[in-house]
Amino acid sequence: MAKALSNDLRVRLIGAIEIQGMSCHAAAERFGVAPSTAVKLMQHWRATGVAEPRPQGGDRRSERIEIYASEILSLIIDTRDITLAEIASHLFKTHGERFAPSTIWRCLDRHGQTFKKNSARERAGASGRSRSAGRVARRAA
Repeated sequence: MAKALSNDLRVRLIGAIEIQGMSCHAAAERFGVAPSTAVKLMQHWRATGVAEPRPQGGDRRSERIEIYASEILSLIIDTRDITLAEIASHLFKTHGERFAPSTIWRCLDRHGQTFKKNSARERAGASGRSRSAGRVARRAA
């Protein structure tokens, strides 16, 4: 991702357009930036009055699922063995919102909900296998 222009260059570009009356294309050529950069900077300046760059990167879409976070967490409490696909299906049926299982997983991860193996789940293994069957037998060479 490209770095944002320095604040000094932004202020000089805005000054050239606003105070000196240059066109965006002429000012962009003078300062060595793309014309689209100058146009977008001026749109941002005129809309907000701020020359600083907007934040780059980060998560901008998690708020969509965070609206339903308490409902998702209560589903997990009520039904311990619910799958991510079942949660997605529930959200679509009740709210008409589609979420990928990975989106639901990231929401659960943010809220500290993880799936950990424990001794109760170990008993659900295949029948007829002893605990020592997993060890490798070594022959004398």
